[in-house]
Amino acid sequence: MVIPGVVYLFINNYLPMFGLIIAFKDVNFTKGILASDWIGFKNFEYLFKTSDALLITRNTLLYNSIFILLNTTIAIAVAIMLNEVKKKFFSRFYQSVVLIPYLISMVIVGYLVLAMLSGETGFINKQLLPMLGIEAISWYSEPKYWPIILTIVNIWKNVGYLCVIYLAAIIGIDPEYYEAATIDGASKWQQVRAITVPLIAPVVTIMTLLQIGRIFYSDFGLFYQVPLNTGALLSTTNVIDTYVYRALMNLGDIGMSSAAGLYQSVVGFVLVILSNYVVSKRNRDNALF
Repeated sequence: MVIPGVVYLFINNYLPMFGLIIAFKDVNFTKGILASDWIGFKNFEYLFKTSDALLITRNTLLYNSIFILLNTTIAIAVAIMLNEVKKKFFSRFYQSVVLIPYLISMVIVGYLVLAMLSGETGFINKQLLPMLGIEAISWYSEPKYWPIILTIVNIWKNVGYLCVIYLAAIIGIDPEYYEAATIDGASKWQQVRAITVPLIAPVVTIMTLLQIGRIFYSDFGLFYQVPLNTGALLSTTNVIDTYVYRALMNLGDIGMSSAAGLYQSVVGFVLVILSNYVVSKRNRDNALF
């Protein structure tokens, strides 16, 4: 029964790893991948020698760090609140509401954001700001607003997925713990702090470690589709993935793209190992492996 899954895993996950050789070659399609010239680490120089290397690395790390912190905190809080909804109909309804944004394509999200921020027809400029006596803002030409906008969009879209996972962990907690705490006079906040959070800590740790493993990757749709690829916003919206995409649209060099992907994977792997080591030293039961 395991064989089909193992075969699929090998074909889908391990067989393509032979393509890593592309990162070290100057790919010439007339020669083929194997016969193309070997150039060593020259493809990696594309990432490290560019004048934007520091900018895109800073943006990628800072955005993902903020996303991990806020998404985890808010998802746990929402999961705890959903667990307090006792009526089954409303519980299912609210779960569906928070999960729906995760299922929406980022292309659609980009146009939803445009409907809110458009200078000519946007809801905020035409309805909200006039009510507050504030002049219209040209959102798509002001980079300073976009760290907040992208963070809000990311939270709105991804919190539901994490929330469902944490809710499942909370539901699995034995009710007798809460009953005993109630008898002892513990408040809801004390129950959350002393029972709920400690018992779902292993799940939170695993999900956080998985996110740390992709801290050098970015949600391409979030940073490309939502700002509508606006050049004026690149100082705050340009990350490794979007930078590589824009460069390759001009250069068409798949060797550079492969080098960027390998770099992101290796750094993510190292960070997961280090993070897991730190967690295992504090509490072996919470470690990923």
